[in-house]
Amino acid sequence: MDSDLHDGHIVIIGASLAGLRAAEKLREEGFTGSLTVVGDEPYPPYDRPPLSKQVLLGHVPADTTGLPMRRDPKAVWRLGVRATGLDPIAKRVSLADGEALPYDRLLIATGTRARPWPNPEEAALDGVFTLRTRDEAAGLSAHLAAGPQRVLVIGAGFTGSEIASACRERGIEVTVAERGPAPLVGAVGGTLAKLAAGMHRGHGVDLRCGVTVTALRGDGDGRFVGADLSDGSHLDADVCVAALGAIRNVEWLADSGLAAGPRGLACDAGCRAFNMYGIVTDDVFVAGDVSRFPHPLYEYQLLSLEHWGNAVEQAEVAAHNMVNPGPLRRPHLAVPVFWSTQFGHNIKSVGVPTFSDHVVIAQGTLEAGRLAVVYGYRGRVTAAVTVNMAKALEHYRNLIESAAPFPPEPGAADRPLAAEIAIPSDVPDPKGLSHGPTVALTGHLPDRRLVTVQHG
Repeated sequence: MDSDLHDGHIVIIGASLAGLRAAEKLREEGFTGSLTVVGDEPYPPYDRPPLSKQVLLGHVPADTTGLPMRRDPKAVWRLGVRATGLDPIAKRVSLADGEALPYDRLLIATGTRARPWPNPEEAALDGVFTLRTRDEAAGLSAHLAAGPQRVLVIGAGFTGSEIASACRERGIEVTVAERGPAPLVGAVGGTLAKLAAGMHRGHGVDLRCGVTVTALRGDGDGRFVGADLSDGSHLDADVCVAALGAIRNVEWLADSGLAAGPRGLACDAGCRAFNMYGIVTDDVFVAGDVSRFPHPLYEYQLLSLEHWGNAVEQAEVAAHNMVNPGPLRRPHLAVPVFWSTQFGHNIKSVGVPTFSDHVVIAQGTLEAGRLAVVYGYRGRVTAAVTVNMAKALEHYRNLIESAAPFPPEPGAADRPLAAEIAIPSDVPDPKGLSHGPTVALTGHLPDRRLVTVQHG
């Protein structure tokens, strides 16, 4: 045990799922020093998946989504204060209240925020929402409980689709506007997107694809009353939710010299942050949605994930590596897993569906709404998505981890259906969609132009 690594002051920026699990893991690993967790929201860490599901359905209040602590991390919690800057040479984090917080090692777990509607005046109308935080979920849930005549959802990614599902379950009329050709197409490709479109329309959603919302309209008293669409039509609605994807919370790192950009903060497989020249740091680590890390199964391209499971697993790897010397450090190599519940269907994903050139329906059918779709790239299995067939997922995870040939052999967990002919996976360019993928391969290209800096 390295006593130096188990002592000192560790600061975690982000009172998030990743921040909490990292704090707990640090204590489990024998860290005895001081621990400070900084969060910009005034609440202790809470669970985000229920916000677009149970909270919007009115089953649970937003303020009951707090995450349970597996053990007391004995941390100093600085809640309701934002980090505004980082000086990695002086090893200090600047906070919005003027304090400069020193650290010996730092974990950045600042996550993401919802991308706002781009027109600030329209975004400020009463009845216009994004959905990422507890407060946003509470406000939107209250508006849904008031019984609006119609809700407009802009963007048909997973969040937008879950919001539409909640509206229909509550008996509320809902229109979904998506610039791309179908719901979820940026995450799962064209084949499964056809099923997603059928789910929407089959449950009474007014689904409008290939259109954009050009303006949100108010009534003169600051209340949202409708929207104009690119096809020339006008829609009357009482509530609007902009589900336009996420923004990584990295702006506060702009002058830090770290490799932070729109796609997140780059790190190595051990969760150590890179500086802007690609040099790994020794005392700054990163975990969760804000991270961008290499994965050997995907040609060492840098992965950006918005996944609950990844936040937990990466946080625990980061915490382990913060208090252990080099030979004992572990890589973060977990295969991404994601789930969603919408329109009565359970959708689960393993791997990276966008890293594919072909897909095959290995089990079930689109028509039955119960199937397993397997994705391949250059002749090997890279991902799988199941609909109402979750028990088959472990089989496909094993195929991904073993780089099994694509198309896969028959014989998954529930019934041995021979694979059909593989077809192109039809993953569109995200720039043509209203929503962003929840898993993105971001390649090797830097987000900025490099300028050599000479230190005197």
